[in-house]
Amino acid sequence: MLKDVLREITPLNQYDCYTIFSRHKAEFTFPLHNHEEMELNLIINASGTQRIIGDHIDTIDDMELVLIGPNLPHGWFTHQCTSSDIHEVTIQFNKELLCQNLLQKNQLIYIRKLFDNAKRGVLFDRETAQVIAKRILRLEKRTGFDSILELFSILHDLSIARNTRMLSDVSFTKESLQLNSRRLERVFDYMHYNFQREISLAEVARIANMPEASFSRFIKLHTGYTFTDSLTEIRLGHVSRMLIDTTHSIAEIAFKCGFNNLANFNRIFKLRKGCTPKEFKRKFNGQRVFV
Repeated sequence: MLKDVLREITPLNQYDCYTIFSRHKAEFTFPLHNHEEMELNLIINASGTQRIIGDHIDTIDDMELVLIGPNLPHGWFTHQCTSSDIHEVTIQFNKELLCQNLLQKNQLIYIRKLFDNAKRGVLFDRETAQVIAKRILRLEKRTGFDSILELFSILHDLSIARNTRMLSDVSFTKESLQLNSRRLERVFDYMHYNFQREISLAEVARIANMPEASFSRFIKLHTGYTFTDSLTEIRLGHVSRMLIDTTHSIAEIAFKCGFNNLANFNRIFKLRKGCTPKEFKRKFNGQRVFV
């Protein structure tokens, strides 16, 4: 899947905790790509630029801050941007910067959740971006242990930031999400395996061994989504991959992914993605590179 997305070998080496580089430029020229490292990307003065994170496509404002997890396809493209002085600051660090044993500690619960959400790409609101931007720009001038402490502090503040938004659909990435609930893991595994057919609330409630009403409250509390929204998100993730990686017609893809009403599918897709399936395929394919 997505074999035509460029695989980047980043400049981060085994002896560094992180790498940071700052660029002023008039356009974005790097193709859609992914890499093993996590990436915190700050972009200033680039209104009208197109951003692709996983299967999410959007046009950005004049400032944004995004955290991207390992192996998640991403890229920024000039699109409608007319700025001649785009400022991009990128911090890349290994996903094992904080090892799993350490991330399991109670004091790091919010950073653990942030890293897990980053598998789908996390967009921070403008207020957070403005505050953190100043610290990222100062981080360029720090070295040694002091710089690591500041990076950890930045990650902590991002982990408790409000009004964050996850970008890519849950089933688009091959990374599994940690739901911190065996019941929910069983339910999501079941939905991922059976998304092509009709799945009822009663069916998944039985998987969770809970009454329907209790399960509805349970999944909403733990994920922020209803059962129906969760299933739709899983299906849309598979739709996106098929739109990118296959030559099936849009109608075929919709039916293969469990959408039995084409008009309803088109409405839901446009509502969630901001464009029609045909426009999504054209936008995404226009930014790929064949290797």
